Amino acid sequence: MNKKLLQLYGLKFNPFSPSVPTEALRRTPAVESFLWKLEHALAQEGGFALITGEPGCGKSVTLRLVAERLSSHPELVVGSLSRPQANLADFYRELGDAFQVPLRPHNRWAGAKALRERWQAHIDSTLCRPVLLVDEAQEMTSAVLNELRLLSSARFDARQLLAVVLSGDGRLVDKLRREELLPLGSRIRSRLKLDVAEPDELVAAIDHLLAVAGNETLMTRELINTLSEHALGNYRVLTGLSSELLVAAAHKELPQLDEKLYFEVFQPSKPLTKTVQSRSGRRS
Repeated sequence: MNKKLLQLYGLKFNPFSPSVPTEALRRTPAVESFLWKLEHALAQEGGFALITGEPGCGKSVTLRLVAERLSSHPELVVGSLSRPQANLADFYRELGDAFQVPLRPHNRWAGAKALRERWQAHIDSTLCRPVLLVDEAQEMTSAVLNELRLLSSARFDARQLLAVVLSGDGRLVDKLRREELLPLGSRIRSRLKLDVAEPDELVAAIDHLLAVAGNETLMTRELINTLSEHALGNYRVLTGLSSELLVAAAHKELPQLDEKLYFEVFQPSKPLTKTVQSRSGRRS
């Protein structure tokens, strides 16, 4: 959203954009508890953590908060995978890039040895495990997930060299129940399940976004309640509807977003006329 439109409503940023500043994101008690566990347990001892939920429930936003919280500690090294669907060779290439280890993917033994030595050196100097974040982890193959499990453990599984946070939808949960992935599923130490949000949670989310963006009265209370009731418990749907209304209001240079604008923008299709309905009835 350009500066002119932001100035029109006294906003520091578009509160409904996917690129909302990380410091402006709302932290629920469940998310804050999960962040604390990662910061004070998983990053210290290593192992796997899991974030699950249906699309639009806040998994990627939570992963942004995880990255921001852990990266604030200078002793922690935080890497991420951008291509979870990669094969084993590309998986090693990306791991090497994330942790600044030059690898030759055709020699996985040497690559694994180099990565483990780098992680062990980091542990020896900081007493903290390097952290790997994986979004859309349901796209990872079983071979890659098992390679990650084996790569990150040492001393017959008595020592963890890496802390891994996997984030994915219900398909990831189902995948971890498969026989070949039960050893990984049994190693999940911390879990955060993000459910469909209740309307009052969506109201709190809008209130928070408007407050941190700089205009708490951008929307009427009636409109906020209407949006929260029609967003299907989905944060992505909520911000999508709100963003569309904000653009429409800016186009009309309205001083505030209200229910009238909502019905103008999202007016349902008109029902069939009585004449058309009666004709349809006669045909049947």
